[in-house]
Amino acid sequence: MAFRRALRAAAATAALALVAAGCGGNDENTLVGSAEDGKLTVGIRYDQPGMGQRRVDGKVVGFDVDVAKYVAKELGVQENGITWKESRSADREKFLENGEVDFVVASYSITDKRKEQVTFAGPYFETGQGLLVRFIESSIAGPEDLDGKRLCSVSGSTSAQKILDDFQQNVRLVEYGQYSDCVTALLAGNVDAVTTDQVILAGYVQENPELLKLVGDPFTTERYGVGLPKGDDEGRAKAAAAIQKMISTGAWQQALLDNIGESDYKIPDPPQITEQ
Repeated sequence: MAFRRALRAAAATAALALVAAGCGGNDENTLVGSAEDGKLTVGIRYDQPGMGQRRVDGKVVGFDVDVAKYVAKELGVQENGITWKESRSADREKFLENGEVDFVVASYSITDKRKEQVTFAGPYFETGQGLLVRFIESSIAGPEDLDGKRLCSVSGSTSAQKILDDFQQNVRLVEYGQYSDCVTALLAGNVDAVTTDQVILAGYVQENPELLKLVGDPFTTERYGVGLPKGDDEGRAKAAAAIQKMISTGAWQQALLDNIGESDYKIPDPPQITEQ
């Protein structure tokens, strides 16, 4: 009898330990827990000049990259402890859900639909959707001129759908996996315009100022957030605090100047952090 009571007590203790581990803030499936060993895997874009780009020498650069490094450092993870993983628009939710990345900083717009699958911290940047055309283009001055035109955007993004929903129903939509593919198609004359956020498009203009230009005013408001696995509230609080510190110390503005300061894109004011 005493032996059975001892077994039951041991089982209860083990069960309580499992519950405590599941509720604790250092679970390895949370951002804070993942950072405990000094290593993190971060999802970024490889094809967005000025925001997130992988150079030919393998180094990743851009404002999103600098934000990711700052967040990681505030969690105790140095740059040499970060593994970068390309996260295209269609892959971001999947990578977070499967644990292939610990967090995502990839021009990731905060939307109500995405918040059903992702926990966001931020925003850390605000921009608006725009249009990129060839420098010699004269027939497109804004989204109202896209009727019958070939418009390129990236699979899984909200940009092309915004055009179809709010501006032109007769747009001939062309989708690729990367923005760089859209720009290549534009330069080759295979599409008439590319749409995504203006800050992303400005990076391509900065690379090809004699061949490309932005047209029209931004026609949406996009709020970029740090994407985390759904339900990681502690990780959100830590990431939001890191963004706020980056802004207050001036590192946020300096990172923008370093990465897109040479383009014609106007540096915006810091955003108000609402997801924290």
